[in-house]
Amino acid sequence: MSEEQMRTFEGFRAIIARLRGPDGCPWDRAQTHASLKPYLLEEAYEAVAALDEGDPHRICDELGDLLLEVFLHVQLAEEAQEFTLADVVYGIASKIVRRHPHVFGEEQADSPQEVMVRWEELKRKERGPQDSALSGVPLAMPALARAQMFLARAATVGFEWPQTEDVLDKLGEELKELAQASEPDHKREELGDVLFLLVNLARYLDLGAEEALRQANRKFYQRFTTMESLAHEQGRSLADMPLAEQEALWEAAKERLRAEGG
Repeated sequence: MSEEQMRTFEGFRAIIARLRGPDGCPWDRAQTHASLKPYLLEEAYEAVAALDEGDPHRICDELGDLLLEVFLHVQLAEEAQEFTLADVVYGIASKIVRRHPHVFGEEQADSPQEVMVRWEELKRKERGPQDSALSGVPLAMPALARAQMFLARAATVGFEWPQTEDVLDKLGEELKELAQASEPDHKREELGDVLFLLVNLARYLDLGAEEALRQANRKFYQRFTTMESLAHEQGRSLADMPLAEQEALWEAAKERLRAEGG
């Protein structure tokens, strides 16, 4: 296959079909929709990591890996005569047009917030009157992201506090209840309430809770590994240091990263 052919969707489809064909790859031929699920999640997370890094070459590479998973699922469906690539493309194209009446129709939306409210209204209309506003939130989503989606859906029907201060007041109440909890099950329940409220606070601040925690994870990783490097430069191990020295190294790590622009 020529490079020109490999730059086309049809060329890529032919490669996937060959992998699944009688003389193709034993591993690819053995796959099912179910067996490919972990790889779809893995590639999605790797694509997110690449986006966080901001390296265009890695983003391109990881999006290609994600596209491979999509095409494998389409190939499986075509073999089973369930749906085709054209069905997938038409389905998402028609949905985008249908849910953007302010672009493809006569409606008007002047802010992203108006767009999202209308989007959820149209989704509810498509689901039908008997369906819950929370229907369709994927079970496999990370807990923070799923909580934020639940809260956003609830807000579309008016179930939310009027202002951010109300969330902060409730958070203070829940923190007191967590501090007073004694039994493990009660502590777990109260901690869950606190986490759920923090996710709601993120929504009021127009922030993604999952992204905020991911950023905090990155920051901790950078600082802690820098601490380890500083300890190594002194010929020592963090495990052998008292907490006071570790805290001093933590501050030194922050200074080094700040100087390096990290």
